[in-house]
Amino acid sequence: MSPRSSSSRPRNSSVEGEGPLTNAFRYLKVAVPAPFAEPLDYLPPAGGEPPAVGARVRVPLGRRKAVGVVVGGAARSRLSPQRLRPVAEVLDAQPLVPTPLLDLVAFAARYYHYPAGEALASILPGPLRRGRPARPPAAKRFRLADAGAAVRTAGQARLIQQLEDAGEAGLMLEDLDPADRVRVRRLAARGVVEPAPERTVPAASAPVRMNEAQSQAASAVVGALDGYAALLLEGVTGSGKTEVYLAAIREVMARGRQALVIVPEIALTPQLIRRFEAALGVPVAAYHSGMPDGERLSSWLAARSGTAGVIVGTRSAVFLPLAAPGLIVVDEEHDTSLKQQDGFRYHGRDLAVYRAHAAGVPVVLGSATPSLESLANVRSGRYRRLSLPARAGGASLPRLRLADVRGQRLDAGLSNRLIATAREHLDAGGQVLFFLNRRGFAPVMLCHACGDPVECRRCSARMTYHRGRDRLVCHHCGAERPVPETCPACGAGDLIGLGKGTERLEAVLAEHFPGVPMVRVDRDSTRRRGRLSELMEQAASGAARILVGTQMLAKGHDFKALTLAAIVDADQGLYGVDFRAPERMAQLIVQVAGRAGRGERGGEVLIQTRHPDHPLLAELLRSGYAGFADSALAEREAAELPPFGAQALVRAEATHEAPPRQFLDAAAQVFAGVPGVRCLGPAPAPMLRRAGRYRYQLLLEASERGTLQRVLTQAYPRALELPAARRVRVALDVDPVDLT
Repeated sequence: MSPRSSSSRPRNSSVEGEGPLTNAFRYLKVAVPAPFAEPLDYLPPAGGEPPAVGARVRVPLGRRKAVGVVVGGAARSRLSPQRLRPVAEVLDAQPLVPTPLLDLVAFAARYYHYPAGEALASILPGPLRRGRPARPPAAKRFRLADAGAAVRTAGQARLIQQLEDAGEAGLMLEDLDPADRVRVRRLAARGVVEPAPERTVPAASAPVRMNEAQSQAASAVVGALDGYAALLLEGVTGSGKTEVYLAAIREVMARGRQALVIVPEIALTPQLIRRFEAALGVPVAAYHSGMPDGERLSSWLAARSGTAGVIVGTRSAVFLPLAAPGLIVVDEEHDTSLKQQDGFRYHGRDLAVYRAHAAGVPVVLGSATPSLESLANVRSGRYRRLSLPARAGGASLPRLRLADVRGQRLDAGLSNRLIATAREHLDAGGQVLFFLNRRGFAPVMLCHACGDPVECRRCSARMTYHRGRDRLVCHHCGAERPVPETCPACGAGDLIGLGKGTERLEAVLAEHFPGVPMVRVDRDSTRRRGRLSELMEQAASGAARILVGTQMLAKGHDFKALTLAAIVDADQGLYGVDFRAPERMAQLIVQVAGRAGRGERGGEVLIQTRHPDHPLLAELLRSGYAGFADSALAEREAAELPPFGAQALVRAEATHEAPPRQFLDAAAQVFAGVPGVRCLGPAPAPMLRRAGRYRYQLLLEASERGTLQRVLTQAYPRALELPAARRVRVALDVDPVDLT
């Protein structure tokens, strides 16, 4: 999605601007968190002034009361006054949600065909959704002072564990329930808990001396600050894109405006915030789903008031209210994590571009492996490319080599060549990264007698063995159970774990390299709050000599001591059912490779594969990512696939298999009746059953995005009115990035 291809400017209400509604409007338009296509009409509250556009109100909705947002007023209503009910309570005396943000949400709701009220509710921090006052919580934080203190109740023990997990930062009192707040005060009286010190920000460090390419890129961004521009900052891994961001942000701050930086993963926010604070000498606000409600609310309000000059967040940060926007940056713009995969299925990168266009400010999209969509926008002239072709500081790019493991004996996926190479780097004082995008110990628990795997009872998937917890876990629905003593199929007591995950890889590496400090970074090892920061600090400082992990380690991290990056199993990404699988695998290989050789010593990348002649691997080694991208764009254009065509995926699911198939059969007839669209399917989803529900999908394709939007606007509401729709759960994914 780009500004040129979007529809006209959003109109979310019949009232322009913020402020109170005049008494000339007899009815209020209120967006409520319910599946209605349009705001609902309400009567103004009895007595007093009407609420402002952007203010929250409490309104009757069926038999309950809901918190909605006033988005406009009207002189007429389609319903008779006798059928309308008045607003029960006005929660905000002044507008809470600024008009530009209302416009952004209205546009996104229309483009992604999602109920406007539910979209608006989803962008607000939890306390605001629940009708709490729009004021920052008291900044009282407590941390553990005496971890060895005796506890008197189970509640105290649980709270102490939470405080221990939170580390030095402690917990905000506002984020605890009332009972835990009482426990904190009692523990504080005993000296077990103490106030956490205020976070201090060091004075700004001197700007890093940039090379010529960085200086030119930074000057281009600064030169664009007076208006809208979409800039693709394409730089090889380690080329210093962050320094370019910082140079532009310094100028934005000097002009008294705000900078919003969006990253794809929560894991990237702590190190980026520390780096920004050290360089800028000002506090940097964070905003992501891993934060407690009170902290999210504080950042939201600070962005709205303008007291937060720089904000770093994940995709939801694109909806932050900004008092004075000056620059939007999307780092690792290619990453699919920027697309929301459930509920309100928006793309954070695409909305960042739209928002920058609406606000008249530049947006910088940074990546070493740009998405094919962004590269196509460069070719068409919508985006301007800024290039950083070399690593900053004179470091050279790592050497990529393939390791053919066909016919070789492997130990948890590790070849003798890889183990020997890793030993050479460790003996030379280097740091080694082992990348495997599969967590757990063994992906399959198999019966040696009958050959049947232990499968999830709710998904069409096998369960993964996690040795640390001694549990079988489904990585799709999260179901867990103990390891059975006998085979569920035949009753034999001979179950064995097959395959490899990061947990098993860690155990085998500990045998080969005893005594060498090692960290494992995946979703399992970073469950405890604060644990991710601890592990990343060990990795970045070089205290951990061996790093084992999933894609959490692959992007954005700067490990100066790392000299060898090993991709343990490249084959698992070479043959995917999604046409985007080659693009993702190429990006992943380049990103993992980019962790190596960023310091003074050179780097090496070893890619283990049973398919050394695969065209993707051959292209990457011969021509790099740029060569791969050129070939992939040509293939996409010939096939009229995105970015040279538009797609939407209609998903249906139910607890029985027939209803979703029957609904999509009927829906396909509705869509087929509208010119300009191709219907593929319906077909079972690649994973037919997930979390106890059967899943089917219908893929819609059109040559242009405008055509697809017209078809969806005309036909999708009619499809939802089909009788078969009442028996299924339906979701629409516009511009899907995952067809599975």
